[in-house]
Amino acid sequence: MATILMPQLGESVTEGTIAKWLKQPGDTINKYDSIAEVITDKVNAEVPSEFVGTLTEILVPEGATVSVGTPIAVIAEEGEASAPATAPKAEVASTPTAPAAAVSATAQVPSAPQRGEGGARFSPAVLRLIQEHNLDASQISGTGAGGRITRKDVLAFVEGGGATAPQATKTEAELSTVAAPTKPATGLTEIGAQGAAAAPVAAPVSTPSVKPSYQAAEGDTVIEASGVRKTIARRMLESKHNAPHAWTMMEADVTSLSKFRDKSKDAFKAKEGVSLTFLPFFIKAVVESLKEFPIINSTWQDDKIIIKKDINISIAVATEDALFVPVIKNADRLSILGLSHAINDLAKRARAGKLTPDDMSGGTFTVNNTGSFGSIQSMPIINAPQAAILSMEAIVKRPVVTPDDSFAIRSMMNMCMSLDHRVLDGLVCGRFLQAVKKRIESYVEPNLY
Repeated sequence: MATILMPQLGESVTEGTIAKWLKQPGDTINKYDSIAEVITDKVNAEVPSEFVGTLTEILVPEGATVSVGTPIAVIAEEGEASAPATAPKAEVASTPTAPAAAVSATAQVPSAPQRGEGGARFSPAVLRLIQEHNLDASQISGTGAGGRITRKDVLAFVEGGGATAPQATKTEAELSTVAAPTKPATGLTEIGAQGAAAAPVAAPVSTPSVKPSYQAAEGDTVIEASGVRKTIARRMLESKHNAPHAWTMMEADVTSLSKFRDKSKDAFKAKEGVSLTFLPFFIKAVVESLKEFPIINSTWQDDKIIIKKDINISIAVATEDALFVPVIKNADRLSILGLSHAINDLAKRARAGKLTPDDMSGGTFTVNNTGSFGSIQSMPIINAPQAAILSMEAIVKRPVVTPDDSFAIRSMMNMCMSLDHRVLDGLVCGRFLQAVKKRIESYVEPNLY
């Protein structure tokens, strides 16, 4: 028997979600046949078979997320009996009830089982679930090999209203002896610890172990989320959970750029074969400003700030039911023409489902063109682990007070920036936006080549 593993689909990718099985048990498999569609970080990729034979067993259901290297299917090679394999099914990393933190943690390569209270051995995922829900493991019936408790056992216990461990019912007096956390998540380490020691201990707050499920009313339409939608949901939740977002906005006068584009777009399209949009001008202004303020082109990693050498611009491409964020590599080396071709190529392949994992990896800063569908103001979510994202909003003509205190009709645009406040502050982001604004407003007869 040959086992198909979750492949490494891209640099730094640690997990994948089975979006759809393209083959079913009993199907004949030829070498390089695609057997499953996998989603990693908003991109779809097909998993080819390296073996010839018959698919005997699917180990991971559609919609489940597992770590790279996890067995996902079994194939009986030519000459072997096609009886179902006995390999244990993989524990999935994400379920509708699992919190986002658990998803992130289980993205790591599986490690050896750990011991819980009483010496029982649990997988890291099971131990984490037990601790998160404050459960007494002795009350959970294990259905795994040798009575071992699995992730499904824990989730079933929680969904069934499982009791919490004795420590969840400690008295206030007992709680007062518990040491205050040394490093609370708020970052107020010293003040928080001292305050906790001096102030009366608050009454214990019980954490509900089961979230109430929303019940659709009669006439409602219930749509099962696609694999891409689930992946977007998980990534956005992780970004909002991990990065403290702050926002800032600045407006730019793009009257000169608008007039230049209106004058040049037909000739450009006829000569170069791609449309002359505003986006390459915006990206050009952004990458030049990133060189001026390299801290914006950075990421927060393990209490360190890493300033990226390369300037790789992620752009958002929306389809009818999904959002993809492909990357223009080394965007600072491209002209307006080069950027136009890169944007056109990535957008076409995103809408055709032809993006590769490499197209989606390595982004260092995101330029979001929400103005293309009429938005005038937004608060984008950072494309983690990047430190910031900039949305270019719709260009709107409106009366503006000019320096000589008269009025003029100008083409104005808002630029909305979300920043990871662990890395960036308002001062540097304000200066960065001023630099972008200055460059955009200077486009009178810009060089396209």
